[in-house]
Amino acid sequence: MVDKEIIDGTTMKRALTRITYEIIERHNGIEDIVLVGVKTRGIFIANRIANRLKQLEGVSVPVGELDITLYRDDQHQVSSDEPELHSSNVPVDITDKEVILVDDVIFTGRTIRAALDAIMDIGRPKKISLAVLVDRGHRELPIRADYVGKNIPTSMKEQIIVDMEEVDGQDRILIRQLAD
Repeated sequence: MVDKEIIDGTTMKRALTRITYEIIERHNGIEDIVLVGVKTRGIFIANRIANRLKQLEGVSVPVGELDITLYRDDQHQVSSDEPELHSSNVPVDITDKEVILVDDVIFTGRTIRAALDAIMDIGRPKKISLAVLVDRGHRELPIRADYVGKNIPTSMKEQIIVDMEEVDGQDRILIRQLAD
């Protein structure tokens, strides 16, 4: 397997800033927005967007954390008798709010489908949008992102890896060639 850096930390920051500006431009005020990051890296991205919104608009947007483990339809094998549970934490009532789901990479759409199910179990938002750092294509479900940092077309023999300062010690996006 060979990893090649395709986006550095500076370019990643620009992509997140672009997403933030698009959120501001599409809303008449951001007071009713709740950012919900899909664990794990989506949470860090959501927090960065919230910080940038605070800098630009002076409004603190709530950020929630969403664990979709139990909602996945493509992970049938679990090593123990019970699925490993992490916690979801959405600190505000999302009823009649605009929820912006945030994730690092959109691929088949299955993660986002699971996230939609999880959100609906928490409350009934007025609207749900999707922000992703990378759209790599290859959708299996009719799901698209409303806010995209970078479109990176890939083959099925490639993998996108998002490294983030919070967990990986640096910001960058890699593309990995998978073995045949």
